Amino acid sequence: MRSSRLIRSITGSLLNTRSGTPLPVSRAALICRSINTPTGSRVDSHGITHAKKNPLNPAVVIGVAASLLLTTAWQCSSTVFAEAPEDRATEEQSQSVGLRSLRLAEVRQHDEHSGTPWVISGTSVYDITDWISGHPGGNVILRAAGGSIEPYWKIFKIHHKQDVYDILEAYRIGEIDPQDLIEGKVPAEAIDDPFIGDPQRDQRLRTHTDRPCNAETPASELTTFVTPNQLFYVRNHLWVPRLDESSYTLVIELIDGEEKIYTLSDLKTKFKQFKITSTLQCSGNRRKHMTDGARPTNGLPWEQGAIGNADWMGPRLRDVLADAGMPIDDPPENAKHAQFVGTESYGASVPLAKVIDPRGDVLLACSMNGQDLPPDHGFPVRVIVPGHVAARSVKWVNRVIISEEESTSQWQRSDYKCFGPNDDKKPDWSRAPAIQETPVQSAITIIRELSGPSDREATVVIEGYATSGGGRSIVRVDVSTDNGKTWDQAEIERHAVCGSKDWSWKRWRYTVPKGSMGSMVVVKAVDEAYNCQPETYGPIYNLRGNLASAWHRVPFEPH
Repeated sequence: MRSSRLIRSITGSLLNTRSGTPLPVSRAALICRSINTPTGSRVDSHGITHAKKNPLNPAVVIGVAASLLLTTAWQCSSTVFAEAPEDRATEEQSQSVGLRSLRLAEVRQHDEHSGTPWVISGTSVYDITDWISGHPGGNVILRAAGGSIEPYWKIFKIHHKQDVYDILEAYRIGEIDPQDLIEGKVPAEAIDDPFIGDPQRDQRLRTHTDRPCNAETPASELTTFVTPNQLFYVRNHLWVPRLDESSYTLVIELIDGEEKIYTLSDLKTKFKQFKITSTLQCSGNRRKHMTDGARPTNGLPWEQGAIGNADWMGPRLRDVLADAGMPIDDPPENAKHAQFVGTESYGASVPLAKVIDPRGDVLLACSMNGQDLPPDHGFPVRVIVPGHVAARSVKWVNRVIISEEESTSQWQRSDYKCFGPNDDKKPDWSRAPAIQETPVQSAITIIRELSGPSDREATVVIEGYATSGGGRSIVRVDVSTDNGKTWDQAEIERHAVCGSKDWSWKRWRYTVPKGSMGSMVVVKAVDEAYNCQPETYGPIYNLRGNLASAWHRVPFEPH
């Protein structure tokens, strides 16, 4: 009964709600391929499990259709609901007669481990067992099993659309017993908090949001070449998954659909371990400077602290792909992208050429600065794509997919892109490529005065960082103490680094007599390809405030 209702819902919804034309189905192949479940498996001579997939069955086909509708609903509807729309509530009330009355205790028994997961939305109960295989977010929906789905749909706002509610309605099996309701609602203590297991953070971090955590390193703490783990900036899109290293697995899916499964022990012991020193930088680093220097942007108001440098260690992804059976020296023509999927459902991808390049240094990192990865930074395994924007270095990675197309996640297709300064309304995300390598960047982190035997001998020390993408080394850092009228070169510190290219930032220092200081200090950097930073934000302004890399200006106020 539920299936027939769902099919009718999908039949009427797979057309574009504006034009009546069929929705794009480019995502269908990826979803169909990714939701096949492994049945038969074999263990090779190295103890690694190989899994083969089943063909799709009718229940999965229904799930695929539903997932296609969900992943495209945001493109086809301009209406966003903060809660279930009124017509849905009215319809539910009229249809609730005759449905089962279910106690909260019974719903809790149908959690993610039950095999028959139920969720609550409003006061209605839904059996989503048949939906799991086709859910575009994968098994992340199981986090809500046995409880309310609403805290998660508040995070994934694309669900707040009538079409999505219509799909969910096909799975309704009952209503919460009035005995368990308080003022007609499910009590707050019965609703799961997805962030309850998040780790404690260092109080020195400057927090922009708590849930999810987004916190930057204060400029005053960006004083070392390697950023301490506890002070490394935190950029989370969702909650921090609670993972156990003994049960962790990574699935490698090749272009032909063949899968191979690795444990954490496999990754640490069966492959040569490589260490690289690499900077990670959020694409929104210095976004606040763009807002202040041009006009308002959309996004977290990062200053210069959404960046850090660390030693990362783990096997090269290219070696793991080779072990999984991929011909890395002569890959199939249709193998163009490496997609990464995180446990909490975040997804991104990079060109396959970067991954299989022997000098590309893409790692499946298991350690950070000589320690296990902290939970906020991807424990137990994260991808490190050096020279690229940090959004591609997916944390808590549990699947790598070799594909003909880039990741279909919203973070790849509808975020982390740049548009022209004139494109200040709702952008057409399909027109811009996803950000990969980063431009040259520099920032001032410290200006401190040093006294001398006399006021005339007092000095000012200016310090900061400079970096560029693609492994391009910084060759010069220019400093001005009079707002760009005159320039001099800073001293670039030299540090031993690991990696095939120069993936690390450069720390720099400039010392000047205090009497020579003007009221505005400016820095700009040049990389080995002679790329340099723009003077102002006007020409590079974009609504999302990404890649904010204009000259950094800091006022000097003598003590």
